[in-house]
Amino acid sequence: MKEFSLIFCIVNEHLASKVIKITGHAGAKGATVFYGKGMVRSKLLEILGMDYLHKEIVLVIIEKEQSPQVLSALKEGMSLEKPNHGIAFSVPLNNFIGASHADYYDNDERKNSEEGMYEAIFTVVNKGSAEEVIDAAKSEGARGGTIINARGSGIHKTEMFFAMEIEPEKEIVLILAKKESVSKIVEAVCAKMKIREPGNGIIFTCGVNEAFGLVG
Repeated sequence: MKEFSLIFCIVNEHLASKVIKITGHAGAKGATVFYGKGMVRSKLLEILGMDYLHKEIVLVIIEKEQSPQVLSALKEGMSLEKPNHGIAFSVPLNNFIGASHADYYDNDERKNSEEGMYEAIFTVVNKGSAEEVIDAAKSEGARGGTIINARGSGIHKTEMFFAMEIEPEKEIVLILAKKESVSKIVEAVCAKMKIREPGNGIIFTCGVNEAFGLVG
């Protein structure tokens, strides 16, 4: 069974398309992009009102064995060894459902027991569907979720990303849940959103070492 990693790449505004091109040449099939804001600690920029910089966050799901070459390509192509050019890192995925690949589950209970008690559940769906994701998750014990606006992007205009149309607006739902609830929440969301049918979205989870501010 193939294992997968999730690559985060955070760069300045308007550079996401370059990241997607680089990761595509290195073997990735597509990406999801959302937007953030970074703060630069500079007295001059603060005086000028330019101490906040818009960022683009690119998420790329890749087979685990390809992760080193993709990160290496990003380091070279985006000059990440230089200050203020961006950052990139990868994390292993515990579950991955909704792509053209077979579902991937990490059932290593011994390993999970040594890590934190929570997991992060990410669900990527078409715009307007996020509330349904949260409703399904709540039915299995989730306290709620955070909705992030994003967009899908493929390597070529005629290609599909994870069997989803390229470029329409997306919503990412982030849910933190106790590990014993994750499987039920994931299955509830998959059933509600028909994730296993092409074009309806993807869902993946990754471990959380520590979490604060959560109730229950």
